[in-house]
Amino acid sequence: MLMRLLSLKYVEDLRTLGFCCIFFGVCALQYAIDTHEIGERFGFFLLTSLLAFSGAVTVHNAIHVPISRSRRVNEVFQIVLSLWYGHTASAYVPGHNLSHHRNLQTRRDIMSTYKMRYRSNFLNGFLFAPTIMVATGKNDSNYFAAQARLGRPIYRQMQTEMLVFVVFQMILASIDARRWLYVFFLPQLIGKYMIISMNTLQHDGCDEHSKYNHSRNFVDSWLNYFAFNNGYHGIHHMYPGKHWAVTKMEHYQRVHPHIHPNLEHPSLLAYLFEAFVYPGKRVAYDGGKYDLPEHGPDEEWFYETSESYSDCVRQTPSYTLMKDGETKYSEAKQKDNAEDSRKRYTSKKSKSTVRTPRRRSVGRKTK
Repeated sequence: MLMRLLSLKYVEDLRTLGFCCIFFGVCALQYAIDTHEIGERFGFFLLTSLLAFSGAVTVHNAIHVPISRSRRVNEVFQIVLSLWYGHTASAYVPGHNLSHHRNLQTRRDIMSTYKMRYRSNFLNGFLFAPTIMVATGKNDSNYFAAQARLGRPIYRQMQTEMLVFVVFQMILASIDARRWLYVFFLPQLIGKYMIISMNTLQHDGCDEHSKYNHSRNFVDSWLNYFAFNNGYHGIHHMYPGKHWAVTKMEHYQRVHPHIHPNLEHPSLLAYLFEAFVYPGKRVAYDGGKYDLPEHGPDEEWFYETSESYSDCVRQTPSYTLMKDGETKYSEAKQKDNAEDSRKRYTSKKSKSTVRTPRRRSVGRKTK
């Protein structure tokens, strides 16, 4: 019934909606009751932070593959996601879909792990998210300025999300600022910290030029239930337009037979301890020496691209990675397409009001 009402593409997204309801229910409960014991407060705080992380993962999933066949449902859901995530959902597009997926580990990848150059790998992991949060500000600003100039729908969607989000946060803070801080602001900040930090877990030490060894995968079933299969990251980079519900199956069919065994980890927590605590060494995925390449400052990419989501564009070739002969986007083609968009946009102002008759095609229609 609900699937039909919302025109959901996959039944698995009922789980997504369920987690969304649980998050807002837990938050409402904390506003409704007084918690005095430290253990009780901490338990609520931990649960809310984990649910906020689920919201961040859902934003990632939804901006790749919108949950519904209805454009209106997707637009409304992104507003709800912005309240769950703690920031506009549309802002995930430039830094992740367009910068990271297209330009993995290059200077155009705003989330490149090569930015972290501390001797201590603990510091590389701990400070990765704050470093990226600062860098995304300029990147997002440039992207949305270009989208606004070209009159693209994603800019209007972002404005709507921002308006609703700010009003929602202000109302909550005015009711009880202290509760707003530990019920919404801090848990959502932790959720954002966690989703950004996942990037260094999934890519640092991997080979971005390899067909299969470009991403680290965490195959723990519990993690992937609560994180909506986010652990199967290699297949996601190869096919970013595939819904999360099919990535586990696709991983074992397409990636598992070819990937280096060190890039399939049964436990995220065990990897965290090994990589950042003991022995805490930064090594290549095969256990060899980690060669940290020269990286330099972020390089601007083409902000006027018209693409925003993965689902309606392609379910096959990755943007940057594959050396398997599949179609790959070239930078030149992107610039040509964007130049055409600019010409169409500017030509509207100079069009004559005289309408010319449409030419009729003669002969057979060609496909």
